[in-house]
Amino acid sequence: MIKCIIIDDEPLAVEILQDFIDKVPFLQLKASFTNALEALQYVENEEVDLMFLDIRMPDISGIDFLRSLNKRPAVIFTTAYQEYALEGYHLNILDYLLKPIPFNRFLQAVNKAHTYLAALKGKPAQEFIFIKTEYKIVKVDLEDILYIEGLKDYSKIYLKDNPKPIYTLQNLKSFEAKFSPERFARIHRSYIVSVSKINVICKNRVVIGQTDIPVSIGFKNNLQEIIHQNS
Repeated sequence: MIKCIIIDDEPLAVEILQDFIDKVPFLQLKASFTNALEALQYVENEEVDLMFLDIRMPDISGIDFLRSLNKRPAVIFTTAYQEYALEGYHLNILDYLLKPIPFNRFLQAVNKAHTYLAALKGKPAQEFIFIKTEYKIVKVDLEDILYIEGLKDYSKIYLKDNPKPIYTLQNLKSFEAKFSPERFARIHRSYIVSVSKINVICKNRVVIGQTDIPVSIGFKNNLQEIIHQNS
């Protein structure tokens, strides 16, 4: 479980982040602050793994707040101002979320944090998952997954060297929360794909084997991130 806090002077922004955190199984919200100076003592004295930190705040900016810390957790910046991105990356932050923050972009950032913190603690990378299907539980190696299709009440997991998909009542959101975004990407409201299995990337689709999978407008940023990270 990743212990996280929110520091943002906008109550609505705090509320949105609280709602997002609530939806992610591996995140535990420990505290929220609308005053960065009040948060300072908490961060220094309590165990905090991850901090969602606004940049432009009264009294002290998020950047100056971060520089003042003796004990620095992992940080995801949240701000409405894109011009701070470069300075943020110079501080080795994990990610930079531009407001208004879409949930899929938030999820991508916290999955990155999950991977980073697991590596920091020496935890071995996840190599398989257990799937409940047809009154039994089967082990599925992540390396074998080509893509997952989400339907109304269930999902279909397509595997290499297996003509029949696995059916499960798990939805795409639960898979998205479990998987590292470096390995699996949500490219459509109905599809998660294995990044390493993509053969061709086109404007509005990707190709895995002989299958065309659509890319929706809302998830195009995820596709651009895949291209950027692997170019």
